[in-house]
Amino acid sequence: MLALIISLILLSLLVACAPPPEEAPLSAIEVTDQLGRVVTLETIPQRIISLAPSNTEILFALGLADKLVAVTDFCNYPPEAGEKPSIGGFSTPSIEDIIVLSPDLILATSIHEKRIIPQLEDKGLTVFVLNPGTIDEVLASITLTGKITGKEREASRLVAEMQKRIKVVTGKISSLSEDQKPRTFYALWHKPLMTVGSETLQDDLIEKAGGLNIAWDITGYGDISLEAVIAASPEVIVAGAGHGSGGDLTFQFIKTEMRLRDVAARINNRVYAMDADLASRGGPRIVDALEQFAAFIHPELFK
Repeated sequence: MLALIISLILLSLLVACAPPPEEAPLSAIEVTDQLGRVVTLETIPQRIISLAPSNTEILFALGLADKLVAVTDFCNYPPEAGEKPSIGGFSTPSIEDIIVLSPDLILATSIHEKRIIPQLEDKGLTVFVLNPGTIDEVLASITLTGKITGKEREASRLVAEMQKRIKVVTGKISSLSEDQKPRTFYALWHKPLMTVGSETLQDDLIEKAGGLNIAWDITGYGDISLEAVIAASPEVIVAGAGHGSGGDLTFQFIKTEMRLRDVAARINNRVYAMDADLASRGGPRIVDALEQFAAFIHPELFK
């Protein structure tokens, strides 16, 4: 009997001293993604593939770099993302390369909905879609990513930090009247001239930064005539820069096009270049974009 008692005591000591597991297993959960699809996850993913630069930035920000096994050719931030294997273009990922990597989670966007996602799911792969169209939805996408990857605490902390910075901006412009909000034009591209309308991330950035989007009556992304821009005479023009090999061509077009010489923004030298990655990616750096928009639109409030 004494030997049995001693054995039990030794066993209990060994169990107590054993190191805790690195990650508690996640029971199967059902989570609705940002396309309204209910996705079932059996456990915390260990091999993740990102099909969009914005998704990649979220994963790195949540400390999931070690689980990220592949990205796209366009995932260039943070710089470490360039060290990951690529599965191809943003809209043209290689299904074969993805299958070979055996991911247990693929983060996609709405651009993959019709063609890519069905092919991946036919192979039994788990696909979750992040598709934020506003700053609030960016915060929600970070929260969702934290929930499905076991990084809820990190996601909560990141969202709180972002909300704090957003509140600084929106707090300063909250008392402005409509007349105090400058007419603002965002030049997405110049050949043809393209802009951002309602239901876009950039439109939300302009609004939250205290501006009025002159293309509010356009839905999504679309062409706009030079005549329409001239008629609206925007007081602030922000031109996206860094579109692939386009560099700052759109910014230079807005600055030098003779037909725009009498537009208020040109007369008052209020034409600005904006890193297109910041303004278009629904990830943690969207707050950087908001702060830049605010400084462009209301320099008197944001030094």
